[in-house]
Amino acid sequence: MSASSNRLQGRHAVITGGGRGIGAAIARVLAEQGARITLMGRTRATLEDEAVLLRALTEVHCETTDVADPAAVESAFAGAANALGPVGILINNAGQAASAPFTRTDLALWNQMLAVNLTGTYLGIRAALPGMLDLGWGRIVNIASTASLRGYAYVSAYCAAKHAVLGLTRSLALELAKKPVTVNAVCPGYTETDIVRDTLANIQAKTGRTAAEAEAELVKHNPQGRLVQPAEVANAVLWLCQPGSEAVTGQAISVSGGETM
Repeated sequence: MSASSNRLQGRHAVITGGGRGIGAAIARVLAEQGARITLMGRTRATLEDEAVLLRALTEVHCETTDVADPAAVESAFAGAANALGPVGILINNAGQAASAPFTRTDLALWNQMLAVNLTGTYLGIRAALPGMLDLGWGRIVNIASTASLRGYAYVSAYCAAKHAVLGLTRSLALELAKKPVTVNAVCPGYTETDIVRDTLANIQAKTGRTAAEAEAELVKHNPQGRLVQPAEVANAVLWLCQPGSEAVTGQAISVSGGETM
């Protein structure tokens, strides 16, 4: 969309995991529509590199945080609001995936998947929602993955966490239905990001497959036969944040080439 549209002018958007991949793509499309942007993530240098690109479009602030740490999240959101004003848009994008057969999924791995993917989403909402209610406007978009809609072998902890994110999305949407805050989930299929590149490398290392064979294994359930692009996910998020989407809440929007329907 054109940078001149400015449909989100004056809005402050926080994107967790905003320094790369899907998060960075979302930050760009929101910035192009005039939103002020706070990038949150664990690595300052990665955030600042992305911020340099975005500052040609809008005001940008960076906060280094661990989304699973309650005190760190509260501090980061306070810093964001102090820098750029009340948060009107929250994109809970930070996530982590790890694979293991269930019999090798120990409690540490289980807790890690829940902490980053589920508790991190909860903490972000807990920090941002009061300000949205005071503002009288808000958009919460949780990046939930097709793993919130179906099961995948060898990632039971990740799937459990993402299913829970979708449950949280639906429950909170009902709770806020008479408020001017919508809550939705965007559910990408396998997307061309660092996480998926790591998954491809893992498949090659464990199976001896070539890079092309490993990718074919991942995309075989996608009717379009390809990896989703970060910009495609970002465009779905943008639509949910713009004026005109007010009646859309509690939804799980699959961006997966038809893998889930």
